[in-house]
Amino acid sequence: MTSTIEHNEQKPITLRTLARMARLEEPFACLTCYDATTARWLERAGLHVLLVGDTAAEVVLGYDSTLHMPLDVSIALTAGVKRGALNTVVMGDMPFMSYQADEASAIRNAGRYLTEGLADIVKLEVDRSFADLVAKMARAGIPVCGHIGAKPQQVGLTGGYAAAGRTAAAARAIVDDAMALEDAGCVMLLAEAIPEEVTARIIESTNVPVIGIGAGPACHGQILVLQDLLGLTEWQPGFATPVAHLGTTIQSLAEQWVSRVANRNVTDHRYRMKDGEADKLEA
Repeated sequence: MTSTIEHNEQKPITLRTLARMARLEEPFACLTCYDATTARWLERAGLHVLLVGDTAAEVVLGYDSTLHMPLDVSIALTAGVKRGALNTVVMGDMPFMSYQADEASAIRNAGRYLTEGLADIVKLEVDRSFADLVAKMARAGIPVCGHIGAKPQQVGLTGGYAAAGRTAAAARAIVDDAMALEDAGCVMLLAEAIPEEVTARIIESTNVPVIGIGAGPACHGQILVLQDLLGLTEWQPGFATPVAHLGTTIQSLAEQWVSRVANRNVTDHRYRMKDGEADKLEA
């Protein structure tokens, strides 16, 4: 086992890189990530953005929703991902109640993602009512991605996860949120579970990169939860068709290990005592 992280010699991807790609209509790829080892492989694969999502509460810590993600753990995971992918944009995902209580603590917590978490940008689930907070974060030098559309941190209000923007009024509200958040200083938007018509209007009405998850192919960037993509979760949303079923693969390989242990067929490697020392042990 080793803790050494080998990095690509690729040119670093920055927020400026993503803005240029959006202007040139070159799609960029994003996935969630929660550890340095996986981050290293994803960077080698050419990912542009790694989001250390509050979904870690579910897929890493075993909670039943993202509401339980501890702030300190999120920051630590973010730092680990950045250490594994130095040339990739790493986005910290501010957990529930880490930015809603008051502006001073929100700015302080967001700043921790940059100083302790090594993040390049932080993501907040917000609407236009958070414009003042976003503006203050921007003035403090904190790059912000505004998460609009469906908001998993608000499942307590909505009674569960649901798509957003499915009526004209709701769609207009999301577009208005996008415009207000850009005006406030958001350098990026993430739109979740909204109809393609709403996505198109957002892209027409703003000048920042828009990442989509279940928001149609027109988004500048696309993101999925890595565990959904790899078939490691028990259930995947409709917009996250697995490309593999690694859960059953892991189970099969682990079963083989259990069998090898039972048969004492663990490894061919052996440590040997120095010459003459075994005789001394028997004496």
